[in-house]
Amino acid sequence: MSGAGGYRSLLCTRGAAAFFVAAAVGRVGIAMTGLGLVWLVHARTGSYGTAGLAGGGFALAEALWGPQVARLVDQFGQTCVLPCCLVAHGGAIAVVLGSSGVAAEVVAASCAGAVVPQLGALSGARWAYLLRERTEELPTAFSLESLANATAFLLGPVLVTSLGASGHEAPATAVAASLILAGGAVLAAERRTAPTPAKTLHTGQTLLRPAFARIALMNLALGMYFGTTQVSVSAFALDHGAPAAPIVAVASVSGLLSGWVYGLRRHRTPARRRLLRAGVYLTGASAVLPLAPNALWLAAALALTEAAIPPTLVLLNVETEKSVHPTALTQAFTWNNSASAAGSALAASLAGRVADGGGASAALALALVPAAGLVALARPPGGRPSRRGSTGCRGPASPGRRRARRRSSSRPS
Repeated sequence: MSGAGGYRSLLCTRGAAAFFVAAAVGRVGIAMTGLGLVWLVHARTGSYGTAGLAGGGFALAEALWGPQVARLVDQFGQTCVLPCCLVAHGGAIAVVLGSSGVAAEVVAASCAGAVVPQLGALSGARWAYLLRERTEELPTAFSLESLANATAFLLGPVLVTSLGASGHEAPATAVAASLILAGGAVLAAERRTAPTPAKTLHTGQTLLRPAFARIALMNLALGMYFGTTQVSVSAFALDHGAPAAPIVAVASVSGLLSGWVYGLRRHRTPARRRLLRAGVYLTGASAVLPLAPNALWLAAALALTEAAIPPTLVLLNVETEKSVHPTALTQAFTWNNSASAAGSALAASLAGRVADGGGASAALALALVPAAGLVALARPPGGRPSRRGSTGCRGPASPGRRRARRRSSSRPS
């Protein structure tokens, strides 16, 4: 399987297109919600501080409670837990839209974040379950997931900002919630592709292992890169009197193309070695960022660095799937998202302080730190890249799955 036929083959698998498209639609709504709450609360109160509390409360609650909800999903199943999350999230957003008190809005926004369904993690877990006897196709499936995520976070903020700037703050939040509820409802209805609920959870046996801890730290480092560049690019654009949107758009398109092309190829090199190479490339490309003399050069340099992001995310998902027990996979994907969000928040704060004191170029130089950290974490213990990939923590394998593992050079035997 190669070329675009790989994507077609995956989406032609029974039930795959339905859950993938549903999750992709819902992710656009998730990408809109945090910023939409900021627009809505600011329009009502006139305070960016209060608006930041609402948006920050949503993001913090999502990062902290998302893995706990994912644990319930692994234990009781997506079709059981997801409808409850959708009802609770819709109710919390309704309270935000109907409330006139600041405290109620902030609390309701935080509750909405705590129960927002992690559609990316749910979709990734479905791919792993659906392709459990075709594991060599997982990298292509995760490339599709990366494309869906990048598209959501390209379209979502643009859509919510357009509505908010035109004075339609409440409809923007309502549209975001509608997309989440619609996508989530379709996903919950697709029972045949949902992973089987776990009779016994293996959370402590897998999520606390060094292998997964390294992956979570790599997601933290990648999140720090995101936070650094987001703030630094905005500061650079302001310093040079240039709009930031075209710079970000060029980088986003570069990432989309990179993710698409990466998924078209069948890679024989072990995932850990490719992850190390992606980290080295990201570090080298990041070194160019603080040298940019103008916005045009920064856009070109950022496009080079962004090309490394989708392959890195795909490989982190592949390594996660190999490192944890199937009964804890949704939790693992969600913890990765939380680690990335935490890294982004920490780095954004630091980059802002550096930009204030030393300028945008100094803040851009900080991107080297998480990139180098990714390289250090991607190096296998002992310093030599393994030819067989990392040792996973898997449950009992069916004969078909064992045959698939023997066919795939990137899976442990």
